[in-house]
Amino acid sequence: MTTKSTADAAMTREQAQQRVDQVHAFRAELAQLEAEGIVLLAPDQSRVLRTHHDDLLAQLAQRFDVDRTQAEKQMSLGMRIASLFGAVALSAAVFLFFYRFWGLLSVPVQVVLLTTAPILIGISVEVAARREKTLYFAWLLALVAFASFVLDLNIVASIFNLPPSPGGFLAWAIFAFVFAYTYRLPTLLLLGISCAGIWVAAILTSLTGVYWPALVMRPENFIVAGALALVASAFHSRRDEEDFAFIYRFVGWIAVLMPFFFLSEWGEMSYLPLSGIAARRLYDVLGFVVGAGVIYVAIRRQWAETMNVGALFLVLFLCLKLYDWCWDWMPRYLFFLLIAGVAIGLLAVLQRMRTGAIRHR
Repeated sequence: MTTKSTADAAMTREQAQQRVDQVHAFRAELAQLEAEGIVLLAPDQSRVLRTHHDDLLAQLAQRFDVDRTQAEKQMSLGMRIASLFGAVALSAAVFLFFYRFWGLLSVPVQVVLLTTAPILIGISVEVAARREKTLYFAWLLALVAFASFVLDLNIVASIFNLPPSPGGFLAWAIFAFVFAYTYRLPTLLLLGISCAGIWVAAILTSLTGVYWPALVMRPENFIVAGALALVASAFHSRRDEEDFAFIYRFVGWIAVLMPFFFLSEWGEMSYLPLSGIAARRLYDVLGFVVGAGVIYVAIRRQWAETMNVGALFLVLFLCLKLYDWCWDWMPRYLFFLLIAGVAIGLLAVLQRMRTGAIRHR
């Protein structure tokens, strides 16, 4: 019997790793069922199944260099950590090199170095990606290229005495997106989304007549940036690009929820035509409603990262409100007892929401 390859040409490395994990889980469950006498495959069926899985694992390992054992997974984690430390150290070396010798160079030489450095490092990313399937070195060099580009724009602005502009965040975002989508690098995507979100908030702030560096004084602009990231996550989900979709959701929900902390404390920052006290009370209510809604949606959609963000937000928001309402007049032991009771109640509510969501699937 000929084994048909199921390694799709459009498959990403993350999807290939998921397929490998599914094969191992299937084998473990099948062995358990056979040991319990529930399922007994004929010798020919067992041989064909094992041959098919062995061929599939070999194909995936050859094309994507996936982790086929627990030891390989631990080694990959160590390599990711080493790559991160290497990227930070190499970026620091580039910065210190510029800092050490920059004053000795003429302006034309400075401009040439600033122009060529990110380009040369970007070319090295392509060379590394062609030589290594796991992309650890490409990821390291891409982070260094991004750090160099951020440094370059700041130095150029300093050389020519240019005023601060939110356009820098847009340029950094585009630079990060190019590497993220070209080489499927989640870390660069995270950096790109963050820079793009800051750019959106800065532009909205400047449109209101406020100098854009004061964007933190208009938290509602970040809600708009977060909503755009959530729209992008839906687009990626429809294309079965869950590895990027979950990053957009993660950053998007953080951007949407974080402003509630500030607006519930300083309502004067809100665009709403309300007094500071009325705005604070409104965002007190909205914080709990939106937080609970995020958790409910996350449970229904099985979005683990959204569930974690929503639960953490709701717990911290609740603790903040209890501190505002009770700390000044309530005995300390009673205050912490109240927090413990609320935490237990919240746990019970979340469990009920989870059960209800499972029943509606």
